[in-house]
Amino acid sequence: MPTWSDKDRRKYEHIKDSSEERGVAEERAKEIAARTVNKSRREEGRTPNRRTQGTGNPNRGLDDRSKQELYNRARQLGISGRSKMDKQELASAIRSHR
Repeated sequence: MPTWSDKDRRKYEHIKDSSEERGVAEERAKEIAARTVNKSRREEGRTPNRRTQGTGNPNRGLDDRSKQELYNRARQLGISGRSKMDKQELASAIRSHR
């Protein structure tokens, strides 16, 4: 497993065991558990690679996020024209979308 906290490991084991109890094969249960834990880590901003961080840490302001994170958030919100926007335009579009 990657550098997960004890809480992450417990969450992984719980999800894996629950999946197996529902009849999911062991390898598939491991995959589901790892993806779920990694998604939580990404959403909380605890992944080491900022570029693959999804939409960024929701506790950080838009100006503190990378352009890629802002782009991902804009895509999530369905903002059109985002591919031609710079970082400031993306942040502005996200703010006005709310």
